[in-house]
Amino acid sequence: MDIIKSIEHEQLKNKIPELKVGNTVRVHVRIKEGNKERIQVFEGIIIKVQGGGLNQTFTVRKISYGVGVEKTFLVHSPLVEKVELVRVGKARRAKLYYLRDRVGKAAKTKEQIGARIEDREITLKEDLVEEPATNEEVATQEAPVEAAPEENPAVETENVEVQEVVDTVKEEVVEEVKEEDKKA
Repeated sequence: MDIIKSIEHEQLKNKIPELKVGNTVRVHVRIKEGNKERIQVFEGIIIKVQGGGLNQTFTVRKISYGVGVEKTFLVHSPLVEKVELVRVGKARRAKLYYLRDRVGKAAKTKEQIGARIEDREITLKEDLVEEPATNEEVATQEAPVEAAPEENPAVETENVEVQEVVDTVKEEVVEEVKEEDKKA
């Protein structure tokens, strides 16, 4: 895998909410003020979802004291605590920019009849869950564990090989950056 893709893969959340344009959502955002942290809720209609991967964003619009407010959130941002589905809306377009010109009831999407409000999540990375070992497996595992990791030459050579690969990749990246700086 590419270096950039591997770094991005580490930053991705394990599960992300299923976001559809037209739905009314409640976004819980972590806000830091000085040395205090709190969670603020922003509730509105999703008017657009764009991008993909780590850069995927969604824009939520609400009317606050007669003024339209839109906020764009990164789906994989650590500041977005959770996204709750409040209402399933009916939208036939990918971007609902026409809601910006509307006021009152007209600024809302029609509710989808018979739709269930379920917070569905899309799993991007599966959590590795270890199964409890049986008595026989525990007995077989105890024997190799007694040997210290330093005494096992296969493990040492693997670690050395991995470290060498990491070092060469770092050197290549540094050389590429230096070459780009010289060109610029």
